[in-house]
Amino acid sequence: MTQTWAMVVVLFAAVLGAFGQLYFKLGSDTLSMKIKDLLRNRYLIIGVVLYTIATVMAIIALKEGELSVLYPLVATSYVWATLLAKKVLKEDINIYKWSGVVMIMVGIIFIV
Repeated sequence: MTQTWAMVVVLFAAVLGAFGQLYFKLGSDTLSMKIKDLLRNRYLIIGVVLYTIATVMAIIALKEGELSVLYPLVATSYVWATLLAKKVLKEDINIYKWSGVVMIMVGIIFIV
């Protein structure tokens, strides 16, 4: 049986992953494939750090939980990323995207 704390950790990791995606998007605005420029792109660095922390957290949670329960919780990162895109990037979220978010949440509820 999957411990509640493991589910909470994976959910938090999903939020961190969504923030990582946000920082990747922000960093892509000034993207250059030169190593020196990549190492100076603070948004990309923040995104990589957040992804790394999220991955370590997920690994720790997986040690004490079932993959079939925990991994679907990672899908909440799509929900968080959509909310961040709307709030921070001012992206338009149409009815189809909101429908997708609702379907993801319903699917997670069924699995968990």
